[in-house]
Order: sequence, then C-alpha cells, then structure tokens
Amino acid sequence: MQELNERAKLLYRTVNDLGGLPREPLNLTEHPLLPWEKRCHALLESLNARGVVSMEEKRRGIEDMGQTIYAALTYYEKWAMCAANVLITKGHFTPDELAQKIAQVKRRFEEGT
Repeated sequence: MQELNERAKLLYRTVNDLGGLPREPLNLTEHPLLPWEKRCHALLESLNARGVVSMEEKRRGIEDMGQTIYAALTYYEKWAMCAANVLITKGHFTPDELAQKIAQVKRRFEEGT
C-alpha cells in the first residue's frame, strides 16, 4: 500500500517538480547561448512585455507538456514549443501556417541563405 501512495503522489506533481526525487547532480556550468536561443529569449520577453504571452502562460505551458516531451527538450526548446502552442491557441496563427514557416526557414538554412 505504501508504494501505491508514493506513486499516487507523483500524479500531483507538475512535470518540472523534481524536489526530493533521485536525480543526477545539476550541471550549473555557464555556457554561451546559441544565436537561436538568444532570439527565443528576446522574443518571449517581448511577447510578455506586450501582453501577448505572459510568463504565467509560458510556465503553465511548460508544466503541461508531459514528462516525455519535457525530458526530451532543452530549456529554450521548451520555451519555443510553449510559445507556439500559446500563440496558436490564441489564434495568432494556425498549425499549418507555422508548419509552412518552419519549412521556409529550413529551406533557407539548407540553401545557406
């Protein structure tokens, strides 16, 4: 019965609530941000300043990703995915429009332009 209670407690944790769980030590080494990470950070800060995507919406979006997606993404990949989900939900663009833009950017990258 004790094991069931411990497992049941996990249902009430958000995906980023790791307090008290066994994990490898955190790597707190500073590392330079990639250009896309800097742009992602600036974009989310700008969207927050303009009231388009709040930090609360970003936090909640990250918590709602689920363990599998959360564990597979880097810090700024989580930010980018969350921003896309919030902006789609709010009707700023559609999933198809986002897919088309991603394809355009991918082509430009592959062409080196």
